[in-house]
Amino acid sequence: MPTEGVAAWDARYAAADLVWSAEPSRWAVEVLGDLPPGVALDLGTGEGRHAVWLARRGWRVTAVDFSGEAIRKARALQRAHLPGAPIDWRQADVLADPPPRVAFDAVLLMYLHLPRAQHRTLLRGAAQALAPGGTLLLAGHDLANLTAGRGGPQDPEVLFTAEDLVADLEGLEGLEGLDVVRAERAERAVGDAVALDTVLHVVRRA
Repeated sequence: MPTEGVAAWDARYAAADLVWSAEPSRWAVEVLGDLPPGVALDLGTGEGRHAVWLARRGWRVTAVDFSGEAIRKARALQRAHLPGAPIDWRQADVLADPPPRVAFDAVLLMYLHLPRAQHRTLLRGAAQALAPGGTLLLAGHDLANLTAGRGGPQDPEVLFTAEDLVADLEGLEGLEGLDVVRAERAERAVGDAVALDTVLHVVRRA
């Protein structure tokens, strides 16, 4: 990531007690809430809400973000709610430092928006990191959210559709045995309005 991007996100995280909610996304609860705990990877963890939620459920979590301020706040969230939890916080560029392959029972990409080519690389690396039986969950702002939803990035270059994401995974060497459980646009309540998300749920066959 460019240095100016890190600085901008550091400033954004420093400007508020919480930029995002401390509670997990409804998509994470729906997809991962009933899974037995294992080893998880949270890419673009932000303030750590999903990492802490998973650790509370017994998961061993590696959580990565390029913003040092985000990691500082994530550690604070852990200390406040789950001191001593098995979370490995890492400040790193998720593109320059890809995850190990076939290593995780769950991989999360939650509202991490990058230009399309970079996002494709990130998604493929996340899928390759799945162990047999592992679950990949991606949720983010859908392209249609620009005109029909609330909030989210206003640059179409960093938005996507479910069809985009499925196409990004097709035919990639080393990704045989992936089953797409869900790939669709979904509504999410934001106050009295609605945001339009893309939700992708993929499982690697055991």
